[in-house]
Amino acid sequence: MKNFKKWAFTGLLLVVVSTVFSQGKVTGSITDSDLNGSLPGANVSVKGTNTAVVTDIDGKFTLTVASASGQLIISYVGFESKTVSYNVASGQTTNLGSIVLVSNNNQLDEIVIKSTVLDIAKDRKTPVAVSTIKAAEIRDKLGNQEFPEILVNTPSVYATKSGGGFGDSRINIRGFDQRNIAVMINGVPVNDMENGAVFWSNWAGLSDVTSYMQVQRGLGSSKLAISSVGGTINVITKSSDVKEGGTISAGIANNDYIKNQISYNTGKMKNGFSTSILLSQTRGDGYVDGTKFAAANYYLAFGYEINKKNDLQFTFTGAPQWHNQRSNAPTINQYIKYGEGGEPNRQYNSDWGFLNGREFSFRTNYYHKPVMSLNWEYKISDKTKLSTVIYGSWGRGGGSNGTGAIRGNRFFSDNLRKADGSINVDLIQAWNSGQTVSIPGTVGSSTRQQIGGFYQNSGSSTSNFTNGISKISSINSHNWYGGISNLNTKLNQNLTLDFGIDIRTYRGIHYQNINDLLGADNYNANYDPITGNNDINNPIRTLTGTYNALPNGNPFFNSDYQQKINYNNDGEVRWLGAFSQLEYSTDKLTAYVQAAVSQQGFKRVDYFKYLSTNELASTSYKNIIGGNVKGGINYNIDSRNNVFVNSGYYSKQPFFNAVYPNNASIVNGNLTNEKIMGFEAGYGYRSPKVGATLNLYHTTWSDRYQRLNDAATDNPGGYYDFTGIKEVHSGVELEVNAKVTSKFKVNGMISVGNWDYKGTSISNRFDNANNPIAGGTATTLFLDKVKVGDAAQRTASIGGNYEILKRVNLDANYRYTEKLYAAISPGNFSVENNYGSLELPSFGLMDAGFSYKMLVGKNKKDAVNFRVNVNNVLDKIYIADSRTNQFTATEAEYTGNTGNGAGLNSTLIPTPAGKYTSYQDYQNRGVYNGVDNRNQVFFGFGRTWNFTLSYNF
Repeated sequence: MKNFKKWAFTGLLLVVVSTVFSQGKVTGSITDSDLNGSLPGANVSVKGTNTAVVTDIDGKFTLTVASASGQLIISYVGFESKTVSYNVASGQTTNLGSIVLVSNNNQLDEIVIKSTVLDIAKDRKTPVAVSTIKAAEIRDKLGNQEFPEILVNTPSVYATKSGGGFGDSRINIRGFDQRNIAVMINGVPVNDMENGAVFWSNWAGLSDVTSYMQVQRGLGSSKLAISSVGGTINVITKSSDVKEGGTISAGIANNDYIKNQISYNTGKMKNGFSTSILLSQTRGDGYVDGTKFAAANYYLAFGYEINKKNDLQFTFTGAPQWHNQRSNAPTINQYIKYGEGGEPNRQYNSDWGFLNGREFSFRTNYYHKPVMSLNWEYKISDKTKLSTVIYGSWGRGGGSNGTGAIRGNRFFSDNLRKADGSINVDLIQAWNSGQTVSIPGTVGSSTRQQIGGFYQNSGSSTSNFTNGISKISSINSHNWYGGISNLNTKLNQNLTLDFGIDIRTYRGIHYQNINDLLGADNYNANYDPITGNNDINNPIRTLTGTYNALPNGNPFFNSDYQQKINYNNDGEVRWLGAFSQLEYSTDKLTAYVQAAVSQQGFKRVDYFKYLSTNELASTSYKNIIGGNVKGGINYNIDSRNNVFVNSGYYSKQPFFNAVYPNNASIVNGNLTNEKIMGFEAGYGYRSPKVGATLNLYHTTWSDRYQRLNDAATDNPGGYYDFTGIKEVHSGVELEVNAKVTSKFKVNGMISVGNWDYKGTSISNRFDNANNPIAGGTATTLFLDKVKVGDAAQRTASIGGNYEILKRVNLDANYRYTEKLYAAISPGNFSVENNYGSLELPSFGLMDAGFSYKMLVGKNKKDAVNFRVNVNNVLDKIYIADSRTNQFTATEAEYTGNTGNGAGLNSTLIPTPAGKYTSYQDYQNRGVYNGVDNRNQVFFGFGRTWNFTLSYNF
């Protein structure tokens, strides 16, 4: 018994000693492969035990382990879990260093942000509202949709295909359109320097080379003095020194959509050089009738690490494309007329027809906008770095329209349409060439008469027997050069100072030319003293030159030789800016203050409107100073909770056409900067299972200038200019991501906005040749309390991704849209007693996708990927845009009962513009889903699909 007690005591002592002796500590830090930042709140556990900790604010952890060796399992919502082995000596500490987690829906190819020119927001550090879209989500879910549509499930974002032509989509953030959203590609601004516009068709291949896209809502963190009123879209493209490998892919989709792509990266070689190349081609018929398209994309990147302090990255990319459009918004009546069973034909397009059996559109967009940039990163010391990018862009192309008339009928006239609603282009060509034709609405047959022995077209719409119809283009080319340089230095452990300059020069080239005379012999381009069209310096001109509505492959193409009609002018802009930012950062607190100033100089050169001897033929530069100041604070309460606030004030220079209104060379006498004041507050929560962000915002915008397309069918290509607009935008946003299980993840968001106009505005109307309409008389618009349109003020979405089997995933998303209002149609707001903006019916859309990744090749390092997307799975019919504000009538608007049916009197109570003018008018109008059928709208696409097969090696 004594011996047993002795052995038992010895054994127990050995166990205790062994246990105590084997205890040790394991430390390390968890970082994000995307942004090279820390991941606070990541879960670190010892495999097979209940021992676990979460990382602190800096992503660091210390874990006491009970065994000398084992494995740690590291997890964080939105990232692939990682298993790391450890060995630790008794009573000692082992540091595992930096452990990098990779996004669970993305492979970023080791992209690391180096340049301080790129204003990338970091989670729990930069005090702005931000959402990041990874490359894999873009690659998988975008399919045959437009690039902005990948953001539709982001709070306060409304993206629509607009008319539905390839690349014609648009995006709004917090109710502000894309002219007032700063779009940056690798730190280079791409908004047009004359009007702020972004044409996504020019960037059709951008999704192919994007590593990730970050959307900063509100004033954002950009240090530049740019138009980030609604937000900033930062697009980061693939670097040349990513790891070696490549991709071959092919995709098909509805309406004969075909896309082929090939890419290859050498990786960084021993000599410090690296190369990346991507080529793709896309074509299709388009979902909307008469919207064929063809596009290419090229991307070349070369890198060279000179030494440990100097690194160069050169990129050259472009996407030449052409696509037929649906520019004119048909009325609901027209959609129903050419539909079936009382349902609208969502694919109806009133801008096209057939010529000799082939698709012919009067509205074709064609463009080639190559961009070349050189980034230089210079590490001066451990505390100081200089980042510089110089760039050039050469845009060539434009958009077409129809001009002239046949017996007073313009190309869009119902008298020139077939029974299916398409334009009878064969009839137009027959008339133009002198054949005898029968024109509906006219008595008997008609034969065109010659002028001086020729069939001569012109831009006149007068009813006669001599004129014809031509297809012409409005050219908007440009030469743009610029450079941005930023010096970043750490003053001490907590303070970092940035200082930089932003220099740009821009020349916009604007004129019209002839695409197709459609059977006529020549075109009368004589100077018109009434409209001011054509060349006053060469008043007598008969032209025969025609130019295809196709992009030119030469990025330095010079169009000076082309014969020009109607107008010919240049807009020149010079930009000189300086910016600075001071940031204070500790473990828990990050605060910054930023200021920027810029001088923009605007010059107008007109070759047609003024005699070459007139000083107005070439103005001097009108220089205007603008700038901004903003600041923010983020406080990390603990490893899971943080709060932030930011505020800023912008004094923004007006656009070019506000400086020189009415397309003349006289500087606006009431020129004033636009003023923007913004405030934002937010709360964030991060845990291994859940990530959530709540934001509140309020933005006031005064003295705004805006240009909108004219919706009237009798003014195709026309537009309105608005001045003196004031808007107030406020709202709340919630975004949530959760990891329910290791295989099932969900995401959701909701945004509620309240966006109103205040006071009055002045509008002027122009045709597509920049001629004032209605005698050039300005109209006062009464907009007080009118809802801002063209974007949904309430949106919500919920989605999920489920891994059915290993590398087999099924995902679906449902989004809901309401409080969507029509854009301003000036005719409805010219009286103070108006009905405000037309509210469109709410709608919900479901998208779904399926993907499978099959590992192949040696050591299973390569992969074949299969992806299927179905958008608008339920084939929902919905109105995505309205360009007009026509309201339905009710019995309350009529008085008395004189037996006119339905107990209504033929006398209408005086009502604002937009309602009915008589009882007969009331009887002749219909209603679709609560919306008056007179409204000009764009229906959203029905059910569409795409399939992509890719091989990654």
